[in-house]
Amino acid sequence: TALAPEAISRVKEIVPGLSNYGAIHYLINHENFSLDQKIQDDIEQAEIDHKFNHTRTQAEEILQRYARIRQAMQHTVVEEGPLEKSMFTEKLDRVLMHRVWGYVILIAVLFLLFQSIFWLASYPMDGIEWAFAKMGSWFSSVLPQGWISNLFVNGILAGLGGIVIFVPQIMILFGLITLLEDSGYMARISFLTDKLMRKVGLNGKSVMPMISGFACAVPAIMSARSIENKKERLLTIMITPLLSCSARLPVYTILIGLVIPKKMVLGLFSLQGLVMMALYLLGTVLAMLVAWVMKWFIKSKERSFFILELPVYRSPRWKNALTTMLEKAKIFVVDAGKIIMVISILLWAMSSYGPGNRMEKVEEKYAAILQQSPADSFEIEKQKNTEILENSYAGILGKTIEPAIAPLGYDWKIGIALITSFAAREVFVGTMATLYSVGEEEGETTLRQKMQAATRSDGSRVYNLATGLSLLVFYVIAMQCMSTLAIVKRETRSWKWPVIQLVYMTALAYLLSWITYKIFI
Repeated sequence: TALAPEAISRVKEIVPGLSNYGAIHYLINHENFSLDQKIQDDIEQAEIDHKFNHTRTQAEEILQRYARIRQAMQHTVVEEGPLEKSMFTEKLDRVLMHRVWGYVILIAVLFLLFQSIFWLASYPMDGIEWAFAKMGSWFSSVLPQGWISNLFVNGILAGLGGIVIFVPQIMILFGLITLLEDSGYMARISFLTDKLMRKVGLNGKSVMPMISGFACAVPAIMSARSIENKKERLLTIMITPLLSCSARLPVYTILIGLVIPKKMVLGLFSLQGLVMMALYLLGTVLAMLVAWVMKWFIKSKERSFFILELPVYRSPRWKNALTTMLEKAKIFVVDAGKIIMVISILLWAMSSYGPGNRMEKVEEKYAAILQQSPADSFEIEKQKNTEILENSYAGILGKTIEPAIAPLGYDWKIGIALITSFAAREVFVGTMATLYSVGEEEGETTLRQKMQAATRSDGSRVYNLATGLSLLVFYVIAMQCMSTLAIVKRETRSWKWPVIQLVYMTALAYLLSWITYKIFI
């Protein structure tokens, strides 16, 4: 079947000697060719006169090409293996891509994915946490007392330990995603969700960048370049950061471990795994809702088509999965480690020093109290360390922003972590590790134990259920990543869209976190 015959004939008149195929390429890509302005204008006018649609013509051309290839192969190729594979694939697709059961199976796959992350990672995480606690205790005993020892143990080692503990979960997450990709199932998700995507202003092409967003929003946003439709590409860029990237995983893990009991539901399912899955689903649902709202404000007459060749199902390549796990672990530790190293040192300095002689006055105050009540030395020492930290530069900064975040149930230490984690979300854990280590004498106490023991001035726990869930919701939604904002600016070539993104995500995060806190308080 001829493609756009009138437009092709007109272009062949404008540029003599072109074949039909060449004329189509001139119609589609003439802006990128070095042509005289008159020829450019004539081709543009031919498109308007004959209502030439780039996307539709390309889609029809691809379909016709594959139809010819299939026809030729049916007459020339005889091979049993591919046919058997094709029949097996078609049988599986009848179930996995069913309009009802396909979605049920997809949710079940995601459910097993998040259950596996908690179940498989629990033992290595406990081992790493124990090892860093022992190392901190050992270094405290062998290094000479002073600021260098304090910096290394309570600053650098505490910060790195707070992030290395989550390497097993990062490896398991990427390993399982790689297995899904290798098996051929990941491509089916794009087709399965295409109809749903169209209802919110997207199409199946947005699925792969969004799935990539579960790993990291930066390459996911860059991969949106493959979406030809400008409106759909912009919508994809604007919602991708709502999908929980791997940098959020350490934050989710430590907060879930603090406020969600480690118990089974119906004797089969981990409650912590269910909460983890709910967080990922929350981000996905919000992304769909935001896309649906934004599609009414971002106008475009251009229509899009979604064509994707589905691969046959095959056994995953285990070596490939293992290689991916090791590479992602290395990238996570090296990239996050650099940022955490700098922030931990800076935060240690801000937490160890303060303006004027405020910290010295606190020392003198509690020295006098200790002389009067030597029997209460442990409690007095604890109160002294808390007040010294509050009078440090970090404490003063945290106390300044505390009124703004108090309605969400957060104290000033959480406020400091919200600021520092804007460099990278996983820095939240390193920040907590440093803040809860400065002034501590007990080297074998883990970060989780310190956070569980944290109390407010009225004696209530800092990390109760309401605060923990509020903080989880905040990190699901908030734009806590400078790199993502930078890449959005580069891809949209404007500061307009990253600013809109930062404002709407921060406002939505604050509102939903406040609602969550009020519900569970």
